[in-house]
Amino acid sequence: MDSYPDLIAALGPDRVQRNVTLAPFTTFKIGGPADLYYEARTADELASALLAAREAGIDYFLLGLGANILVGDGGFRGLVIRNAATGYAIDKLHGFVTAESGCVMYPDLIEQAVAAGLSGLEHYVGIPSTVGGALWQNLHFLAPAPARERTMFIEEVVLNAEILTEENTRRTVGVDYFEFGYDTSILHYRDDVVLQATFRLEPGDVARMRRIMRENLEWRAARHPPLDAEPSAGSIFKKIEGVGAGRLIDGCGMKGTRIGGAEITHRHANILINRGGATASDVRSLIAQIQETVERETGYALEPEISFIGEF
Repeated sequence: MDSYPDLIAALGPDRVQRNVTLAPFTTFKIGGPADLYYEARTADELASALLAAREAGIDYFLLGLGANILVGDGGFRGLVIRNAATGYAIDKLHGFVTAESGCVMYPDLIEQAVAAGLSGLEHYVGIPSTVGGALWQNLHFLAPAPARERTMFIEEVVLNAEILTEENTRRTVGVDYFEFGYDTSILHYRDDVVLQATFRLEPGDVARMRRIMRENLEWRAARHPPLDAEPSAGSIFKKIEGVGAGRLIDGCGMKGTRIGGAEITHRHANILINRGGATASDVRSLIAQIQETVERETGYALEPEISFIGEF
């Protein structure tokens, strides 16, 4: 595009790469090339990159750990900003943990909080997410172990966050601003971007927190395919209250169904895995087949939870 040279100049020619394949940066290991690729190493760099792309009128996508997304085989026309802003600070005295939005929740942030004797984040171990992604999706887990009597949400420990608004201003907002819901937040409806967040935690027993972490990791390992051996994007469809998308798919006998390199894993019917060489087209076709089958046999319409990025 004509505006690419101006954007490259603004971000620094030595910092911008062209035609970078996105598959290695996603947990699904699927996705074509981005026209432009930039790694933001601090919250300030992240804000500057977003402002530069907006000013140039170039489409952009903010990439964290690459979970819960499917990137199209055609890649992304515009700028992909990899969020590598990973700074954090722990105020043990007051129970505050402040982290830039690219900071990895586990093991990085959670391990440090637990080591400091601060409780509230340990329930979210094993879920691939950055701080920004956690607020985007209102990260949640069935906890605490071992009873698992309720779903816990990241909103419960969020104190505030610094954001870059869609109006291009930096401001600090409280938890109510995000209008958190199940798998959603205001970030789905506004082009605001989290730059950093502060969590308010409580003093906790380290041994108890480590027990919860261990039990939660074991619980996940029994139900979720290992990402290193069986790449996936996590749960494909949104939860249907009182029913469960996975149970509906399993009830239709679809575990093991495969199109190309994409397969419904036997571990969890709401998770598709990349058996090797899967394309975004394979995944989209399998998603459509699942939706058609479940609606025909049960009457329920499944809605994707993952985001579809780029050209398909």
